[in-house]
Amino acid sequence: MSAAPRALETGPGALRALSLGRWSVLLDPRSVLVCLLLATALAIAIVAAVLAGEHPMPIAALARVLSGTATPAEDLIIGQLRAPRVLTGAVVGLALGLAGALFQSVTRNPLGSPDVIGFDTGAATGALVAMLFTGGGVRTTALGAVAGGAGTAVAVLLLASGRGQAARHGPDALRLVLVGLGIGLGLAALNSLLVVGSNIYDAQSAAVWLIGNLAGRDWSRLALLAPVVAVGLVLALLLSRRLSVAELGDDGAAALGLQPGPLRLAAVAVGVLLASSAVATAGPIGFVALTAPQVARRLTRADGPGLPAAGLTGALVLVLADLAAREAFVPREVAVGVLTGGVGGLYLIWLLGREWRKGHA
Repeated sequence: MSAAPRALETGPGALRALSLGRWSVLLDPRSVLVCLLLATALAIAIVAAVLAGEHPMPIAALARVLSGTATPAEDLIIGQLRAPRVLTGAVVGLALGLAGALFQSVTRNPLGSPDVIGFDTGAATGALVAMLFTGGGVRTTALGAVAGGAGTAVAVLLLASGRGQAARHGPDALRLVLVGLGIGLGLAALNSLLVVGSNIYDAQSAAVWLIGNLAGRDWSRLALLAPVVAVGLVLALLLSRRLSVAELGDDGAAALGLQPGPLRLAAVAVGVLLASSAVATAGPIGFVALTAPQVARRLTRADGPGLPAAGLTGALVLVLADLAAREAFVPREVAVGVLTGGVGGLYLIWLLGREWRKGHA
């Protein structure tokens, strides 16, 4: 079996066909290069985050942990405390980046990420209900988050689609963003009421969780999250090419034999699965889903949702943000959601200003 790349187009951004026997796939060389660089940067960031801390570790200690010859202290610090936290952050960031790219592609709007249009808040509501009324086990909280995210998605889609339109054309992109914003604000108020109405101990735990935090995440959380994100990743990649076509507009997509409505509903379902699983694991960490797809698009300069680059960017951003949250404020440690919220809020202000200027140009 041999790989025989051949050019289909010429000039910047040209696609190339990579043939492997009977199979072939279209690749954008710049996007492939960007993904390789992002994957390399992510691997370096993961190693640095595992080794850095109050008790810095040499890279030889990481090698001993991987080979099973580590000392008890090395195994505790790297194998039980830092590694699961860092890897959980990478997988959560991957899920948020993918979910953001899916929603922004469906809405064709850079503001259409799950944390802006209320899906993350809905997942947080479901998780809060599970935590406050059922004892808050890991699996119960995860199921509550998925149920909350799915319920919010159904409500937003029904209200955004209008009577009888969902089955034929799917939700209108602008209405979906506006309805999602409104429902998200309402659910945020409900979350505050749930926290205020609980006892002091539950309220403290819920308030910390609502900020978004990776502290204390162990292998059991990662084992629960990773298979769900893997399934979501495969489903998202299967939708990627058709989403690129759908971004041409409903008429253009229909002319190529594509049904935009069912495609949007499928993309929203996969996005809700990814966003809800991330919220269930780490709480509602804001702005990663908003910024990662935008950064990835600027790096690749490619059309379409750019799912692999968006996912890798989300993972890299969250690993670096959590490392900064751990080390930048020593002897204190802040929740990673505080850091992403501060930086992401500034980015959102810039993005809103840019969209306003485009609307008045």
